[in-house]
Amino acid sequence: METRVPYRIGVDEYFDLPETNRPQELRFGVLREPPAPGYHHQIIVGELYERLMRHVRRRKLGRVVLSPVDVVLDMQNALVVQPDLVFISRGRLGIATQRVWGAPDMVVEVLSKTNRRHDSTTKVQWYKKYGVRECWLVDPDNRMIDVLDLTPAEYTVRVFLERQWVRSAVFPRLRLRGMDVFGAYASGTNL
Repeated sequence: METRVPYRIGVDEYFDLPETNRPQELRFGVLREPPAPGYHHQIIVGELYERLMRHVRRRKLGRVVLSPVDVVLDMQNALVVQPDLVFISRGRLGIATQRVWGAPDMVVEVLSKTNRRHDSTTKVQWYKKYGVRECWLVDPDNRMIDVLDLTPAEYTVRVFLERQWVRSAVFPRLRLRGMDVFGAYASGTNL
């Protein structure tokens, strides 16, 4: 169940709240605090982080950051999100200080029963609108990864089943399959 403040707040007020590791986002001035992700969700996020970070470090491409980290997509309209993973390319690292001020190059959302609809529709629309180049929707229940290229007028979606090699415009030399991150977890686990 989400906790909401009874009034709208601005980004500055949001940043004045006590620091927390709990997930929270500011949706056009309304604070959203969903429950913490499940154990298996975090295992998948960790596996993805480890593999992406190794690839990024080896090639000096930029930085990969784990959630919770605030990504300020729209300061004026008080829109702050916390994707599961954020990648910022080396040439754009200036947008990252205490927070990420603007669109990362790539974001990852690991879907679960409670966030599936919000992450795969609403947040994807925001990512496209504010300039994120690529979004991965990782679906443990169906054991697949959707890679959304958000740069064309109509974004494209490529679906990769767990045994297929994921192809990414942001990481063209990456070697990763869904089975590398889903591990031994069967579909239907408590994510």
